[in-house]
Amino acid sequence: MSPTPTSTTLAATYTSPNTSRKFTHPLPSPIASSVAQKTQFLSTLRDSMTQLQDDVNGFLTAKMEEDKALAVKAGVDDKVDEKKEEDFYGEEGGEEGE
Repeated sequence: MSPTPTSTTLAATYTSPNTSRKFTHPLPSPIASSVAQKTQFLSTLRDSMTQLQDDVNGFLTAKMEEDKALAVKAGVDDKVDEKKEEDFYGEEGGEEGE
């Protein structure tokens, strides 16, 4: 009797004092008996990780732009403190040869 496939989900959760958001991507069953099946699963996992990272980065970029717009509307100095943004939102990686 072969094992029953199960549903697997790759997930990440962003939480801040003002909001939270969950990002998910379905994955195929990790049950694999052959090297080719395991290789295919790992390839799919890698693609899903990249997509998940893109989703999170897109969300954070939109969130930063929203925060900047609110600051400008409130009359707060519109100069961007890149160091402060990196500390608050996390340093962006992957574009500078990470």
